[in-house]
Amino acid sequence: MASTADIRNGVVLNMDGQLWTVIEFQHVKPGKGGAFVRTKLKNVTSGKTVDRTFNAGAKIETANVDRRDFQYLYQDGDGYVFMDTSDYNQLTVSGVVVGDASNFMLENQSVTVALHEGEPLYVELPASVTLEITYTEPGLQGDRSTGGTKPATVETGYQIQVPLFLETGTKVKVDTRTGDYLGRVND
Repeated sequence: MASTADIRNGVVLNMDGQLWTVIEFQHVKPGKGGAFVRTKLKNVTSGKTVDRTFNAGAKIETANVDRRDFQYLYQDGDGYVFMDTSDYNQLTVSGVVVGDASNFMLENQSVTVALHEGEPLYVELPASVTLEITYTEPGLQGDRSTGGTKPATVETGYQIQVPLFLETGTKVKVDTRTGDYLGRVND
């Protein structure tokens, strides 16, 4: 058992038989009354977010979550096959668990998979990835970076908004958390 002093971002709590990840936390010491910890929790399986307040010093149960480095190999039907980089064992993760991360995963890319008692909970990608634009409307003379944006399809099949001057074949950096265009990548 841990106490509220052990609450940090990324810690997984076991509450009411479900696993919750701490997204945000704040230790509050009001002028009157006892201290407490205000948290924002995300359900690991359903993705639901809730706000929860704990009294300072309250006992909480943390879950043992093992985060390991894997290499994404390929998609097999609804599942995604990953290889553990330490012992070369393969792991198939369902599309539900992978979620939106599939929009940014390329073969042979390094990812982190969180496991609880051997069951994959979620897949973490780097903050940004480099992807090539496979299709976008051609840019016109006079299109500048300060102008508008246009849709572009990247090599994973995901569609992002890019500046008007970018063309098919350009490599771009994409934020994996929001799907936003971050910049052009020069080889």
